[in-house]
Amino acid sequence: MPSYRVTATVGLLRPGTDAAAVLPAAVDAARPLATVEAFDVGVVRGQARVTVRFESDGDGAARRAARAVLERLDELAETEDGSVTRRYGNRWYPLRRPGRSGVLPPH
Repeated sequence: MPSYRVTATVGLLRPGTDAAAVLPAAVDAARPLATVEAFDVGVVRGQARVTVRFESDGDGAARRAARAVLERLDELAETEDGSVTRRYGNRWYPLRRPGRSGVLPPH
């Protein structure tokens, strides 16, 4: 099963949001739609970045899981730079938009 990850930069928390609850809420949003492999909050260029890595049946299902995570994060905090990538070998590549042609990396 392919491996994916969704990442987003998290800024100011919405009123009433506990900082310690943001990552678990993002993971909980993915779990009904995918198998969560790993998750983390890191600091990139001075900003908090949430990453949730998961397995999914395909790109469409991965987009749905990523959307659920990003929507949940948006409920809890200001976010930017949300993206979903797919793993090919040891590298991560952005998912193509549906209906777009282009070269995919080798499987």
